[in-house]
Amino acid sequence: MRMTEKRSYHHGDLRRALLVAAAEAIAESGPAALSLRDLARRAGVSHAAPAHHFGDKAGLLTALAVEGFHRLADALDASRAETGSLLESGVTYVRFATENRAHFEVMFQPSLFDQEDGEVIAARERAGAALSAGVSTLDEPPPAEGARETELAAWSIVHGFATLWLAGAFPDPLGDNAGDAARPIIRRLFD
Repeated sequence: MRMTEKRSYHHGDLRRALLVAAAEAIAESGPAALSLRDLARRAGVSHAAPAHHFGDKAGLLTALAVEGFHRLADALDASRAETGSLLESGVTYVRFATENRAHFEVMFQPSLFDQEDGEVIAARERAGAALSAGVSTLDEPPPAEGARETELAAWSIVHGFATLWLAGAFPDPLGDNAGDAARPIIRRLFD
């Protein structure tokens, strides 16, 4: 029975199990320390299994980046639909970063994955569109020629805050909740 369960697991969603194990390893030690052999050990599979599914480390990180960009787009779309607020979309971005640290770390280090991969391009564009759509929720959206700068300003603030939070770089404690701590900072966009 145990062998059957294990076989079922391996023939089930091994790819998913490897991505989960990779995210856990990256959250613990960062993407540079990740190895396919350690990943196989964590997932309880042969050392060849990760290479079979992803080819190499860059292939694995490409899949993780794709998953991350889709998760980010889903979170931003849900926030916009629920609140209609750019401020809350920014808070959602910061929460995404802290709750999906491994994905976040990989997504924004393009040297780690295949930037030309079609799935990466599509997922990154989808996340970018979700970020851009947040600007349209402003009471007074910027004129078309200023929209891109407003989008970059909003993204820079939330991405910078999330990055500093994850690095533990804020000199004074801001509390335990990154989203709540980010809210007054993001609000500065509207002052």
